[in-house]
Amino acid sequence: MTADVVVIGSGINGLVAAAELAGSGRSVCLIEAADRLGGFLASDELTLPGFLHDTYSSWHPLFVTGGAYAALGADLHRHGLEYANADDAVTGSVSGDGRAVVAHRDPARTVEQFSARDRTAYLAMLDRIGGDLDVIGGLLGNETRAPGVLGHAAAMLRRGLGRTEGWVRDAAASGRRWGRRTFEGPEVDQLWAPWLLHAGLSPDSASGGLMIPVFAATMHGAGLPVAVGGQRAFLDAFAALLAERGVEVLTGAPVDRILVEGGRAAGVMVGRRRIDARQAVLASVTPTALYCDLLPESAVPESVRAEARGYQYGRAAMQVHVALDAPLQWSDPALDGAPLVHLTGGSDTVGVACAQAEAGLLPARPTVVVGQQALIDPSRVPAGRGMLWLQLQELPFAPVGDAAGELDTSAGWTDELVAGYVDRVLGLVEEAAPGTRDAVLAVSAISPVDLAAANPNAVRGDPYCGAAELDQNIFWRPGPLTARHRTAVDGLWHIGAATHPGPGLGGGSGHLVAQELLRRDDGALTRVRRLLGR
Repeated sequence: MTADVVVIGSGINGLVAAAELAGSGRSVCLIEAADRLGGFLASDELTLPGFLHDTYSSWHPLFVTGGAYAALGADLHRHGLEYANADDAVTGSVSGDGRAVVAHRDPARTVEQFSARDRTAYLAMLDRIGGDLDVIGGLLGNETRAPGVLGHAAAMLRRGLGRTEGWVRDAAASGRRWGRRTFEGPEVDQLWAPWLLHAGLSPDSASGGLMIPVFAATMHGAGLPVAVGGQRAFLDAFAALLAERGVEVLTGAPVDRILVEGGRAAGVMVGRRRIDARQAVLASVTPTALYCDLLPESAVPESVRAEARGYQYGRAAMQVHVALDAPLQWSDPALDGAPLVHLTGGSDTVGVACAQAEAGLLPARPTVVVGQQALIDPSRVPAGRGMLWLQLQELPFAPVGDAAGELDTSAGWTDELVAGYVDRVLGLVEEAAPGTRDAVLAVSAISPVDLAAANPNAVRGDPYCGAAELDQNIFWRPGPLTARHRTAVDGLWHIGAATHPGPGLGGGSGHLVAQELLRRDDGALTRVRRLLGR
């Protein structure tokens, strides 16, 4: 079999790249090791019939604000994609002592909870990021080592050296330090610091001072859209688009190796089957897999293999799905209607939980992400019922102890340990929403070990395919020697969460590489036409 482009991996980046390239007339073969498309895009009735849970990822603000959606959105909607979104409350946070803070789509409503000084500071933050989001988005959302990035940097410098230096300073700051110097009260920190976990960061990670304004501006502007009918419906729309564009899809087909002939990526081997690539191979895999397993040793310099072996994976995660006899009832009605709420006091409690997890301990009070997609997409639950999508992003893959001293971790993530930790998590939900335990009909948990087994890119249960600390992010993702999507092997491109712009349901790297390949092909065609005098 031969195709113009072979794409390895059908997560969001593989789907986007395959769809965009096929839409331009290229023949594309999309290869997936699992029995179904999607990677961490899935929906299943995990607890009881009629309760449709997004198994892993769920929220689409990155996708609807990115280049992939601009390129593919109209066609995906034509194939049935429909979004539901929050119109008022979009996200909130509640501390252990019951202190709640809520972000509304309207910033003016949001700041009503803040002191007079913090109201001014918060609105100024949004004005500032809004005024420069075109340049910051250009820097974060494009190839960081391509000449085009210099244009974005120059555009920022033209707006003033002090203005540019301010953003550089914020990018060097942690979310905790940035919040303390920007606001006098705890509300903004409590509201937005836990969102850093969704970027693979902690409150003490560099770049948090930039990411918090980006998160806030994105959610005030775009909300928290979800696909009506779950990620299953999102995948169905993609599958229909791929079929329409003639993409050859192979599932249950793990790639054993990438073929390099004459210094160029010539195709892949799936078992004994050879699939040739006329133009390019795109690999949505970890750098460890790409440079140490899939490529022949002769094609990879030892310095690159060493860098790939040293690539660092982040904290593990767990998903807990709960079917409820009735919708969740918060103690504080201010949280009603918010589709995603964090149970945390802000940087202090998130920071402690991160430190405990990184020391190998089960956090005594983890940050609990409480998602209620059914608030904006009621089709996911039977009438009168409720459901919870709980995410825990501060866990060790191989626990050596329990920070609370209550659970036996000596055998790792056994069914007993998972059940015990789920009980702790439900206890935290009960604190903020009394009556939750009595309303539980069924629970389904996906442990860090389960995550790693479900997706080879989730090494050690890390759903973000690698730590996102500054030394392994942006200009250095996945590493200094490999930070461009175009690899040293001609015709081989690296995409996925391990590459810039990093993790998240945005399809950024797939879009960037697809567009780069199309530009290269268009440029070559133009040169040929000039030679022919056309």
